Amino acid sequence: MLIDDVEIRVTAGAGGKGVVAFNKNMMSLGPVGGSGGKGGSVYVEGISDLRALNKFRFKKEFKTENGQDGRSQFRDGKDASDLVLIIPVGTVVHNLETGENIEITKIGQQAIIVRGGAGGKGNFHFRSSTNTTPKEFEYGEPGESLKIRFELKLIADVGFVGLPNVGKSSLLNELTNAKSKVANYQFTTLEPNLGAYYGLILADLPGLIEGASVGKGLGIKFLRHIERTKILFHFVAADSADPVEDYKTVRGELGAYNKMLLEKPEYVFLSKKDAVSETAADKTSEKIKELNKNITQISIFDWDSIDLVRKILNDLILEKTEQKSSDKKY
Repeated sequence: MLIDDVEIRVTAGAGGKGVVAFNKNMMSLGPVGGSGGKGGSVYVEGISDLRALNKFRFKKEFKTENGQDGRSQFRDGKDASDLVLIIPVGTVVHNLETGENIEITKIGQQAIIVRGGAGGKGNFHFRSSTNTTPKEFEYGEPGESLKIRFELKLIADVGFVGLPNVGKSSLLNELTNAKSKVANYQFTTLEPNLGAYYGLILADLPGLIEGASVGKGLGIKFLRHIERTKILFHFVAADSADPVEDYKTVRGELGAYNKMLLEKPEYVFLSKKDAVSETAADKTSEKIKELNKNITQISIFDWDSIDLVRKILNDLILEKTEQKSSDKKY
């Protein structure tokens, strides 16, 4: 089970308090109270494992230790250790109390969520020419505490979209080492599946239905994963009763959720072309071509058509490589 939306509370440790102490050695009298240590902070760090949020399914409270109190003879209290929460790349960290968001988009990227409290000063820091025996000290500051929400939005080069049971998972398995479940019924894919094609990340997203943008079927739970995919591969089944209407339905749901999704580059694949006659497949292609010229007929049983998909992906890899080269600074 993929956990991609979860709320937790994080609390940083309080700072230790300063201490009042005086030197007991003759000829060396004076304040020697140390300061308290800093409380532990809480950070997040991005990793590649999509299931990293699963550990937050049941444990909802995370707290760091307090800083140690100061001691005599100028000995400051020890700082508490920080806590690093591991989350998948593509996670948005929502601060539910301030409304601020932090996006983790790179492996190894860290961000602080709550800061530990500063330690209080010991009486050594209050000495002066007019106050040689200060008894003042400070308590440590409390650590911050927040309720936050982790929302995973996949970052993929290509997102596979379409109605349920249109062959997305089958093609992903054919192109990559992914082992997506394949069966002849709706909603075989219940969570996103990823595959790597020579450096391109392909994401097979659960099928949409009419009304998905308002929560029907698998609903908006997976529509948000499409937001960060750079390119859409839109699958339409050739053996559908109305493939053109199917295409319009999915486009309608994408636009209803976020109009920006309609501006992404889109390739249309008329899948399962082996299930209909060549004439019927050609007629459907011509109709869809009026809406999107980037249409290709495919079947996982037709190696030539799979090679056409590979050619498109290879061109995308070339574009990605050229873009990286142009972005380099010399």
